[in-house]
Amino acid sequence: MNEGDIAEPLRGGTGSAQILSFPAAQKQVSFNRTELQAILNLYGRKVAEGEWRDYAIDFLADKAVFSIYRRTSEVPLYRIEKDPKLARKQGAYSVVVSSGLILKRGPELDRVLNVLDKKLKVVS
Repeated sequence: MNEGDIAEPLRGGTGSAQILSFPAAQKQVSFNRTELQAILNLYGRKVAEGEWRDYAIDFLADKAVFSIYRRTSEVPLYRIEKDPKLARKQGAYSVVVSSGLILKRGPELDRVLNVLDKKLKVVS
């Protein structure tokens, strides 16, 4: 049995007990409700403008990733990542372009998402 496994007795028909071990539940990083709401609000606006068409969400052991696509068959245009290990250093949230360049990183999701939500300016 490994550390973190859960032992559970199994009763056989002969009256003897066997021990089975199950791996402990895998922990994964995910977006909470308010984070996902902020991301989906931005995504909805960009879909309405015709810029984005598809998305994927990946919950991994070390980070959560929201990938944004222009077309389904392409590589993602942007990845919004949440990496809790970087929370005290550079901020848990980052926006990454398809080439791997980090556009913005920080501790507050709303401020990081502003890099994707450029407002039009009136030029006179």
